[in-house]
This record gives sequence, C-alpha cells and structure tokens, in this order.
Amino acid sequence: MDEVQEAIKKQVDSHPVILFMKGTPQFPQCGFSMKASQALAGCEAEFAYVNVLEDERIRQGIKDFGNWPTIPQLYIGGELVGGCDIILEMYESGDLEQMVKSAVAQQSDDA
Repeated sequence: MDEVQEAIKKQVDSHPVILFMKGTPQFPQCGFSMKASQALAGCEAEFAYVNVLEDERIRQGIKDFGNWPTIPQLYIGGELVGGCDIILEMYESGDLEQMVKSAVAQQSDDA
C-alpha cells in the first residue's frame, strides 16, 4: 500500500464518521458535497472531513481506496457508506442519523 492509501486508511480508521468532500462543510466547493455535509450536520453529531481539493493525490486516492468513482464519499465506522445520493436517501429514512450516532457512541466506549 502506498503512502497516500496509508494516509487515507489512517484517517478512515481514526474517525468514526469522516466525509471526503470538495471544500469544507462551511464552504463546500460543489453542490453534492454541500448536500452531503448538510445531511451529516442534520444528524447533530460531530464528523471529520477531508477537503480533497487541497491534495490531488488524496482526491484520486480516495476514489481508488473505496473503489468509488465520485466525491463526496462518506465512511462510518471504517466502512464506505457511499456518495451523495446514498447519504441523502439514508438521511431521509433516518438510517444515517442512527449509523452516525452509533459510530460516535462506539468510539466513546472504546476510548
């Protein structure tokens, strides 16, 4: 595994909820990233994020890491959940909030 993949794995493993996105939750750089971060914010739980626009290697590397072609990408509990459409569907059904809160609680229990 090369250093970019190792860096991504470390980020995914060290945060219960992490969103790889274009921009930041405060200043998203694409509509899909904006919608995804808003859905996570609506779950009222903290989440980490990586602005893939800051590093081209991460921007391409995350696509390879999860074998998922688009950004944003959401990882919960170390597992790829999916992109914007899946995130929004899960938010609307209530599943996203349940998964996020469970992952955050699990990390608190492990600490």
